[in-house]
Amino acid sequence: MTHFVALEKQRVICFQRGSENEGKAEGVSESETKPDTGLPEVPVPADDTPEVLNKALSGLSSRWKNWWVRGILTLAMISFFFIIIYLGPMVLMLIVLCVQIKCFQEIIHIGYSVYHSYHLPWFRTLSWYFLLCVNYFFYGETVTDYFFNLVQREEPLRILSKYHRLISFALYLTGFCMFVLSLVKKHYRLQFYMFGWTHVTLLIVVTQSHLIIHNLFEGMIWFIVPISCVICNDIMAYMFGFFFGRTPLIKLSPKKTWEGFIGGFFSTVVFGILLSYVMAGYSFFVCPVEFNSDHNSFEVDCVPSDLFQLQDYALPATLESLTGWPTVRLYPFQIHSISLSAFASLMGPFGGFFASGFKRAFKIKDFANTIPGHGGIMDRFDCQYLMATFVNVYIASFIRGPNPAKVVQQLLALRLDQQLNIFNSLKSHLIERGLLEDVA
Repeated sequence: MTHFVALEKQRVICFQRGSENEGKAEGVSESETKPDTGLPEVPVPADDTPEVLNKALSGLSSRWKNWWVRGILTLAMISFFFIIIYLGPMVLMLIVLCVQIKCFQEIIHIGYSVYHSYHLPWFRTLSWYFLLCVNYFFYGETVTDYFFNLVQREEPLRILSKYHRLISFALYLTGFCMFVLSLVKKHYRLQFYMFGWTHVTLLIVVTQSHLIIHNLFEGMIWFIVPISCVICNDIMAYMFGFFFGRTPLIKLSPKKTWEGFIGGFFSTVVFGILLSYVMAGYSFFVCPVEFNSDHNSFEVDCVPSDLFQLQDYALPATLESLTGWPTVRLYPFQIHSISLSAFASLMGPFGGFFASGFKRAFKIKDFANTIPGHGGIMDRFDCQYLMATFVNVYIASFIRGPNPAKVVQQLLALRLDQQLNIFNSLKSHLIERGLLEDVA
């Protein structure tokens, strides 16, 4: 048995030496073949809590100090959120763009911090170039879809809109060629790692922030209610977990508890229904963003759809016996808000768990130290991006019907004889349906 163990150790040593020699023969640097030692890969940021708060809370334990820091900064962020809502949808769109850029920077910085010692050529330059390309593509598509009248009025915009996808592809192709030309023999593997890192970051951050913009243009209520539900769930889950938490929820986030998860769910559903009731009564929140050619400005003014008109709903017999009300008046949107708030509290946290797993993989506590007590911007928006995708899918599946503006947009792009043929076909159809009289 002892002889067998000795032979096995000798075989392992030979295998390790062979692997090292093979790595050197392929031109792979020694640092690439080193195993994970368990040491932090990214520098840990220092405590960034403002000195004023540190002095005011110096007598508290670290647990309660963190509670007060998070609470104060949360109130500050909510106040800022109210201000930008007051400033209107275009300011909100700019804020979403700024948040997107900051989240992208935080993730790319982690990649650069991990691999900076290899001096990968053009990594950060190409990352930001691809961010520019993808934003040009998505925002160009948005402007063409939602502001067709503005695009048709301006000749430069009309040309850019016509060849938008060709220009976008040419820009991306330029970056792709730059990446290929920047490849260095001894860093092939790492460069392709970082190429994939950049593109996955673009997929997670830019694509989903673009969906947030789409939700915003459908009406500010589709932007505010989902984001507020995620914020409410985050706060209430923290509060319930802080005071009542006993049972761990998931290993990726040891501080998350079942008590916080369940308490956050019920609180968020109630909050979503109440917030929807308040906002559904104001056209400023429910009307889609449109460009007014007469005033040369973006407006949110319309006749609210049936989704935002109060309706009577009959209560089930059990609830009627408890409340004494045969019916209840609700906005239909409030019923949809239950789905939004349920997703925010049940599925939304998995965006946070995903981010926790990512941070554990690189042995960091937060993506950055932008917000004291909260970490980076990405730490606050990890659940929001997943929520934005759900809201966009929900609107497309259950809310949005055929868009007359897009139909007109396509018709106007046809030749005059094609437009005339469509007009005659539509006229014949309406006459057959009895909606028009045949004056011929």
